[in-house]
Amino acid sequence: MSLLVLGINHKTAPVELREKVAFSPQQLEQALGQLSEHPQVRSCVIVSTCNRTEIYAELNQPGVGVLVEWLTRFHRLSGESLMASIYYHEEQSAVKHLMRVACGLDSLVLGEPQILGQVKQAYASAVMPV
Repeated sequence: MSLLVLGINHKTAPVELREKVAFSPQQLEQALGQLSEHPQVRSCVIVSTCNRTEIYAELNQPGVGVLVEWLTRFHRLSGESLMASIYYHEEQSAVKHLMRVACGLDSLVLGEPQILGQVKQAYASAVMPV
C-alpha cells in the first residue's frame, strides 16, 4: 500500500486552471464514488477549495499516474495542461504536507483558520458520503 497526495494550488497553478480542477459539492460526491471504485484505490479524500484541489489516496501500488489519469478524465483536461502545475507527495511526505495544509502554513494567507474546517469537511464527506 502507498499513501499519496496529488494536487494543485495557488503556488503552482493559475486561477483559470484551479477553477477547472475544482470540485463543486455535487461533483465531489460523484468524484469520491468513482475514485473509491477504482481498483487501485483503497481509500481517498478530496480537498477542494478556491486555492487548492488535492486528492489524498491510499493506493494498492505506488505511483501518481492513476490519480493524474483519473483527474484529467473526470475534468476533461489534457494531461499536458495539468502536468506542469501538479505536485505530489508520498508516504511521510504526504502526511507532513497534510499537516502544513491543515494548520494554514501552506495557505495563500499564512495561518488561514478556514482550511482546517475544509480538511475536516473533506474527510467527513469521504467517510460518510451524503
